[in-house]
Amino acid sequence: MSIILRRNLQTPWLLKQICYSSSAKTSADVAATAKTVPKNLLEDKQTANLQKENGAIFDKKPFKIQLDKDKTYSWCLCGKSKSQPLCDGTHKNVFLKLKHRPVRFKVEKSGDYWLCNCKQTTHRPFCDGTHKQPEIQSAVK
Repeated sequence: MSIILRRNLQTPWLLKQICYSSSAKTSADVAATAKTVPKNLLEDKQTANLQKENGAIFDKKPFKIQLDKDKTYSWCLCGKSKSQPLCDGTHKNVFLKLKHRPVRFKVEKSGDYWLCNCKQTTHRPFCDGTHKQPEIQSAVK
């Protein structure tokens, strides 16, 4: 089964440390590293990020993308979009019977960001290193 529920995944602080900084060693470095996970500026203005289930695993590695500060983006949560990691509306196809909606987001500043492609992140839509867990690595060949 390719859908893994978020509550079954435990994301240790070490995964976040490895994903964003390979040189962090102390707990102070880890605390500073955890702050580098970008924040979704629309998180409190919409509810799609509160969906309990995660989507189908699309890939076992994140996607680096250039994002602009004042633009609103839609991150695909269903995992079926042809324009991953962004939504193309595939979830609206009634024949696919998908329950997931895209997560709308904005970023604080323009630049390169790593978006989650495994769809299991706890910091939707940004990668937090969850893709490094063995059950996710084995789900996609």
